[in-house]
Amino acid sequence: MTETVQQPRHRTSLEYPEVPVGAIVAGAARRWGDRVALHFLGRELTFAGIYERACAFANALRAAGVGRGDVVALHLPNCPQYPIAYYGTLLAGATFSPTNPLLPPADLAAQLADCGAVAAVGWVPAAPVLAAVRDRTDVRLVVLTDRAQGLDPDHRVALDAVPGAVDFEEFHAGAPTTDPQVEIDVHRDLAHLAYTGGTTGRSKGVQLPHRNVVVNSLQYACWGSGAEPRVDEHGGLWIEQVGDPEEFPTALGTGVAINLTPWFHAMGTIGGMNVPQLTGSTNVLHERFDPAAYLADAERFRVTGFGGAPPLYAVLVRHPDFATRDLSSVRAVSSGAAPLPVEIIRALRARLGEDVPIAEGYGLTEVTMGATSAPPGRSAVRKIGTVGVPVFDTEIRIVDPAGTDLTPLPAGEAGEVVIRGPQVMIGYRNRPEENASTLVEGWLRTGDVGVLDEDGYLSIVDRKKDMLLYKGYNVYPRKLEELLHQQPGVVGAAVVGRPDVEAGELPVAFVVAPAMGEEAGAGLMEAVNAQLVPYNRIREIHFVDEIPVSAAGKVLKRELRERLRTPDE
Repeated sequence: MTETVQQPRHRTSLEYPEVPVGAIVAGAARRWGDRVALHFLGRELTFAGIYERACAFANALRAAGVGRGDVVALHLPNCPQYPIAYYGTLLAGATFSPTNPLLPPADLAAQLADCGAVAAVGWVPAAPVLAAVRDRTDVRLVVLTDRAQGLDPDHRVALDAVPGAVDFEEFHAGAPTTDPQVEIDVHRDLAHLAYTGGTTGRSKGVQLPHRNVVVNSLQYACWGSGAEPRVDEHGGLWIEQVGDPEEFPTALGTGVAINLTPWFHAMGTIGGMNVPQLTGSTNVLHERFDPAAYLADAERFRVTGFGGAPPLYAVLVRHPDFATRDLSSVRAVSSGAAPLPVEIIRALRARLGEDVPIAEGYGLTEVTMGATSAPPGRSAVRKIGTVGVPVFDTEIRIVDPAGTDLTPLPAGEAGEVVIRGPQVMIGYRNRPEENASTLVEGWLRTGDVGVLDEDGYLSIVDRKKDMLLYKGYNVYPRKLEELLHQQPGVVGAAVVGRPDVEAGELPVAFVVAPAMGEEAGAGLMEAVNAQLVPYNRIREIHFVDEIPVSAAGKVLKRELRERLRTPDE
């Protein structure tokens, strides 16, 4: 199913300036100046204001002995302090390493030790965890902040949770507000040392030089706006629209979006922070997903685009305010982190209009953020159920997941997705064996199962690790989940395998359906299984209050598998 029948020609390549990530915030300050970049519960920061404070933070870090080659961990939720610390870290020549503030102590200690962080910017409510594991790390500088300081920079935070910690605002209050102009090798110096989501096990450190981050930010900023990169006389990076403005939903310098994607996740850092700097878009920050508040602010701020992971849309389309709020300003919808069920796509189109493009993309931390998106432009073909086509300078192949070579499979045949492009990581930190098996002849083996059609559109069938083997047959949970989502009353679904001696794995569904009782399980299973060949059929249904997801919106299937384990396993 497609939105149009005409496919316009579009560029497949960009010229990427040889600049560090700090050029993004510098260029945005000069290009967008006093336009509001960030709105947080009444506090506003302009593009110029973020750059000024980031420069001060960079100079404060350097004065504290933190600079090129050092790692700074940001142990923060989304808040106004985040972009200041992020860009400040990079302007200082240091490496940014994002850490989820909800990580349990063992996981936080492992990540901080693995990345070798010498400094951490922490959140007061999570500071006791940081303090408890600090002696297992190389962290010598702790800078603390909190929500109240995000609302009012004059507020001073409590520092007693971490001995020797310093206040975030006091730390950089008196520092020079000029760029320290650190020399950076964009191909070798790491901008990000980001960690995989850990949905299948212990996180791995993904090494991303400045070049990767700039490239991937430009790939998506230019893809969705019909723009090309430019560098100003001071070395600042910006983009200029060169495509037909009627083809693109939102002109540069006019976008407004509500951001819930965590900035400690790849989709948040690139898509939710760097891309808006390049496009001049305003970020309205929400601390948590409250669908009523989300829809109220969409109306209040005249939001031009919705963005997020599928669980957000699953709740949004079923909220009563979705039908009544004025959403006429919304010009585009984007989704990532996991496949968007077709039923939700249909609900969005029915409410927002057929002319509002709904673009799914696909990526992972190992490609900085993303590798595909729906083709750009209003008149482009968008095939529902696919994650689009490769973005600029990116190649996708489908190969035999069990094979050792990378010979592409025919169109329409399922196999492992492999990616080649300038945004692919240089490797995992201290994981030579995994690097050898993951990076092969310039290609990244993703572990995801997908299909390329004859027009080059990619569909993600499932993760290779999530695929089930039932009596020798491949069973893809994604297909079963799509069928469950189509059933009346089902608002969430995830399918995992229960080990079985005779069959191998039995497909088991966890379903969120508030109006259904346990007795409805048999009927629901029968309705779905009637559409499937015998080996694909669901064997059990468990009703749950919610499907566990990571901060980035990915279903934590390992948690569901744990629920199926018997006490003696």
